[in-house]
Amino acid sequence: MTLSIRPLVPADRDAWDPLWQGYLVFYETELPDSTTDLTWGRFFDSAEPMAAIGAFVDGNLIGFCHHLFHRSTWGVAPYCYLEDLFVSPDSRGSGAGRALIEATADAARAAGAEKLYWHTRTSNATARALYDQVATHVGDIVYERDL
Repeated sequence: MTLSIRPLVPADRDAWDPLWQGYLVFYETELPDSTTDLTWGRFFDSAEPMAAIGAFVDGNLIGFCHHLFHRSTWGVAPYCYLEDLFVSPDSRGSGAGRALIEATADAARAAGAEKLYWHTRTSNATARALYDQVATHVGDIVYERDL
């Protein structure tokens, strides 16, 4: 088993879709196909501050991380918000989640971001166990990562 992390490319759409749907089911939400299509397109639009990276095992997409950059009234340099992180249930514990967070931190540093942060549900014990290892828990559901 070889884990690799790389930016998603348009050809990854068919592999990303089922993971995206799994993520939405986990968060008990539904989105119109038009929103999913718009989101996917934003990842590849140079005018958008969004990006998507994927975790691959032996060439198969098993997880993703979406992040975006934005200004903050509390800082000088941009912040990086890790908006979505998902690893397929059968691949959890493989190190993919940690690797996706590390790759996002690398991208944030490369972009000159001041902070990487994200939210999760308080009930998401599996994710929080990982997040407590790689970031600082700064609020009920907020994590920050020094860059």
